[in-house]
Amino acid sequence: MQYYSLYKSAPTVSFREAVINGQAPDKGLYFPDNIPQVSKELIRNLSAYSKEAIGFEVMKPYVGGSIPDDILKKIVEETVSFPFPLIHVDEHIYSLELFHGPTYAFKDVGARFMSRCLGYFNQNDSRKTTILVATSGDTGGAVANGFLGVEGVDVIILYPSGKVSPVQELQLTTCGQNITALEIEGSFDDCQSIVKQAFADNDLKEKYRLTSANSINVGRWLPQQLYYFYALQQWKENDAPVISVPSGNFGNICAGIVAYVSGLPVKHFIAACNSNDTIPKFMATEKYEPQESVTTISNAMDVGNPSNFVRILELFHQNISELKSLFIQRFCFR
Repeated sequence: MQYYSLYKSAPTVSFREAVINGQAPDKGLYFPDNIPQVSKELIRNLSAYSKEAIGFEVMKPYVGGSIPDDILKKIVEETVSFPFPLIHVDEHIYSLELFHGPTYAFKDVGARFMSRCLGYFNQNDSRKTTILVATSGDTGGAVANGFLGVEGVDVIILYPSGKVSPVQELQLTTCGQNITALEIEGSFDDCQSIVKQAFADNDLKEKYRLTSANSINVGRWLPQQLYYFYALQQWKENDAPVISVPSGNFGNICAGIVAYVSGLPVKHFIAACNSNDTIPKFMATEKYEPQESVTTISNAMDVGNPSNFVRILELFHQNISELKSLFIQRFCFR
C-alpha cells in the first residue's frame, strides 16, 4: 500500500513514511492509493471472528508490509484490549459504547495503534520524533496516554484555554515524562492553525522531526474504521444499519465511509453536527466556507474548519455532482 498527498504534488510513500511524516511535503493529507476490499467471508461471518482477528485483517493491507505480521498482530491486540459493546437503547436503536478505553475517549483506539506503530518504527533510530497535536478535548488525553513512556517520542499537546473539561485538562497536564501540554488562548481552530504553521516550517519540522497524532495522520485515522466492524459484529437486525456519528473534525465518519467502501454493509451515515455547521452548509450550497468555531457543551465537536472533509471529497473523486447524489442518498447530514 502506498499513500499519496491530496495536493497531488509530493511523492507517494509507504505506511511507515506516512505515519512518521504526518503530512506530505506539499502540506496535503496522505490518502491510500486504493481502498482494499474486505473478504466477503469475513463480512458474512463477523460474529465468528475475535475483534483482534478483525482488526488484523482490516489493517493489514493499509500497513502494506511496513510492519511484520506478528508485530502487527501484537499491536492490534494491545490497541483493542477493551470492550466495544453495542447497547440496545430502544426499538431498532443501538449505541456503540466507545468509552471503555483508558481515557474514556473513542480516540483511544487510533492513539494506541499509532503510538505502537511509531514505537516500532523508532526502535532502531537514534533521532527522536516530536508529536505535535491540537486537541478540542478528547484527542489530547488519548494521545497522551497512548504515547506515555514510548521511547524516542516526545509529545506536545496544544489545547484551548477554558474549552476542555476539567477531567480532560487533568488528562493532558498530569502525565509528565515525555508529555507536554500547552494551554492556548483561543479556540481549537487556533490550536490547529499553530500546528499547521509548524508543519509549514520545513526547518522546524526537520529539526524536531515533527509529526502529528491528530486524525490528519493515517496511523491515527484509519484504525477508527474498526468501530464500524465491531458494531456490525454485534448487529442483530436484518437490515443494514443507519449509523449516526457525532462529527467535529470528520475523521471518525470518514473512517466509517472507508469501511463502507471496503464492503461493510451500511444503509446511511448521518453526521450529527452541533452549531459548527460548515459541512451541512457545504452540502446545501456546494461552497466550502470555513468559519470561526462556536463554543458549545460538546466541545470535542467545536471545529469550524474540519480537516478530514477533504478525504471524504477524495472518496467521491472530487466530483461534486457524484458526491451530492451519493451523499444525499447514502450519507445524510443533520
